[in-house]
Amino acid sequence: MATLVAVGAQWGDEGKGKIVDWLATRADVVARYQGGNNAGHTLVVEGEQTVLHLVPAGVLQPGTLNLIGPGVVVDPAVLITELDALVARGVLRDPSRVRVSGRAHVILDWNVALDKAREETRKQSAIGTTGRGIGPTYEDKVARRGIRVADLLDAAALRDAVERLAAEKNFELEHVHHWAPVDAAAVYEKACAYGRKLAPYVDHTGRLLDRALRQGKNVLFEGAQGTFLDVDHGTYPYVTSSNCVAGAACTGSGIGPTAIQRVLGISKAYTTRVGGGPFPTEDEGAAGENLRQRGSEFGATTGRPRRCGWLDAVMLREAATVNGLTALVINKLDILSGLPEVPIAVAYTIDGKRTDEFPMTLGELARAVPVYESMPGWDADLSGVRRVEDLPDAARRYVERIESLVDVPVDVVSVGPGRDQTITRSDPFRA
Repeated sequence: MATLVAVGAQWGDEGKGKIVDWLATRADVVARYQGGNNAGHTLVVEGEQTVLHLVPAGVLQPGTLNLIGPGVVVDPAVLITELDALVARGVLRDPSRVRVSGRAHVILDWNVALDKAREETRKQSAIGTTGRGIGPTYEDKVARRGIRVADLLDAAALRDAVERLAAEKNFELEHVHHWAPVDAAAVYEKACAYGRKLAPYVDHTGRLLDRALRQGKNVLFEGAQGTFLDVDHGTYPYVTSSNCVAGAACTGSGIGPTAIQRVLGISKAYTTRVGGGPFPTEDEGAAGENLRQRGSEFGATTGRPRRCGWLDAVMLREAATVNGLTALVINKLDILSGLPEVPIAVAYTIDGKRTDEFPMTLGELARAVPVYESMPGWDADLSGVRRVEDLPDAARRYVERIESLVDVPVDVVSVGPGRDQTITRSDPFRA
């Protein structure tokens, strides 16, 4: 048995979907443990692109069991659309290959409306949410008033819950944000229809996971977003509403911490982020725009252009600590080809003092000035490289410098979006 958590080591958008799909060729089970459809994982297999928002990226592997755990918040309409598309393509012939926890909380119309209304009210201080209702749904969960997937299967109890919540949500929408109220009756009818459609997929995913572990199967845990969007460990308040770090794989899927053997941090060869908040290595000039265009840095879910900048080793060291990383993946190394030199932030200066550690507060991060080390660039097209020894010397030294700065081995290097455009230095799934 091997258990592996794949976690984003930056602000999300690190290419986790491609890596999880690649790892899933050796996994028996892929379990999604947090987040919602504010995340988009883009997979390219034999030239065909698939964008998934809720279904785990292992679904493209025949025979793999894909679990959506209780730590995920589920928009039923989005999930049903994804499932129907996968069925229509012939990818998902057996509903038992995708299991949704009955304990996962559900995003309904008022959660989306409140998400958008609150962002509009904040105006200049807006957090930059995707407006998908993720935050308000986690808020309902923590306040112990949420509706869960299993509730969609109980029409009588669901009616009472919808009526109770609608009165509360509509009061805020109308009287605080001056938005139109949500039609409770329409929400109820849609929720019942969602329940009928999802019923074949609903299960106790924690028990399925425990059974797989006891049978010695390979289990891959898939997170959404990234370490620095974690609500506790990220650049708060410019974060998502859940715990994205590797430890959340336990609570979000229903296993104990002793079951986790390895943690794989996924990073781009540079840094991006979406939305507001400090970004020390951001390049707002031509170099940043070049990274954006070459790397197609636009959100898979929203289409928003991502802010781009250079690799930040200070961040990666923090990610290694918080997640207990045992290895790294460096994605999009090919995007850096053609640059005369490639900067890496090795430290910060804050108020004139140098530090090698990621600051605790947002204010300190906003004042952080990166200390760069410049590495020689390379001109070669890396998209066809499949062995580390075939990389240009400068590209190989860049990867090795990341290892030494973060003190975590780089097991995998990605040189393109395709599943086959992956260089393995060491198998991340080794027991």
